[in-house]
Amino acid sequence: MKILKYLAFFLLLNSFTASEKDFYEKLSDAALLLTKDQVTYDPAYVKILYPNGDVPKNKGVCTDVVIRAYRKLGIDLQKEVHEDMKDNFSQYPNQKRWGLKKPDTNIDHRRVPNLEAFFSRKGETLKVTQNPKDYKTGELVTWMIGDKLPHIGIVTNKKSPDGKRPMIVHNVGAGQVLEDCLFSYTIVGHFKYSN
Repeated sequence: MKILKYLAFFLLLNSFTASEKDFYEKLSDAALLLTKDQVTYDPAYVKILYPNGDVPKNKGVCTDVVIRAYRKLGIDLQKEVHEDMKDNFSQYPNQKRWGLKKPDTNIDHRRVPNLEAFFSRKGETLKVTQNPKDYKTGELVTWMIGDKLPHIGIVTNKKSPDGKRPMIVHNVGAGQVLEDCLFSYTIVGHFKYSN
């Protein structure tokens, strides 16, 4: 009887792992699909609907890649971030960085430091390393470009031309693209989030 219980537990544990893996594969696929859209880099503040609001489809920044990929899987980061910020505003960098006194559903989820705070609070914070094998499909990476520009991208299941690094879907100015850029900037964050 004990063997059956252990076997059932093992099968259940493996089904969670497979399900989680499927989620991150789907997130990678959603990000790759976004690279087919023509998007002009545009960081302008835009009033958008709430929930499920988005800037015009042909515009966006790095955070919009992440937001749009998660939306394809039924997760609205605009709503998720807003709800957490509403209850935990002091845990986010808004007051110090932008001088805000309350959440703003138009922009909060579109700021990398807010996504870093959200993913560290609600997801899983992973180790930052220089080993490409530590970055798995569907994980999120944040960088600091030139010590002043926060940036974010999604690790995909595609490999660099030399097969050594996972490629990233991001938008650093050239639209939503797939690039071999994991170590092109200073990595400052590494996360998993599946809701």
